Amino acid sequence: MNFTFLVVVLLTALAFVGVVIALSRAISPRSYNVQKFEAYECGIPTRGKSWMQFRVGYYLFAILFLMFDVETAFLFPWAVVMREMGPQGLISILFFFIILVLGLAYAWRKGALEWK
Repeated sequence: MNFTFLVVVLLTALAFVGVVIALSRAISPRSYNVQKFEAYECGIPTRGKSWMQFRVGYYLFAILFLMFDVETAFLFPWAVVMREMGPQGLISILFFFIILVLGLAYAWRKGALEWK
């Protein structure tokens, strides 16, 4: 692949994105209202401070959920072509599982799965 072609494509993509963002800011309607900047949850006005700190454990729990959710997304295509891949496919998915189980064991040992 030609390096000059790659540079031209990247610069064109960046220019296109820049033009679209500038155009959307120029023609978008603006409405500044005090209510618009308030925190909103379930239609009930908030009492007290709207900005509060959350424990990192909630984010860690969510990341672990996404990790295992993505695992299932990778398992489906593998299962579809398993017979065509033969023993090499089985070894590769076992390696994938070992890495995931080690990650789960690490998170479990660190207490990331406990909801306190």
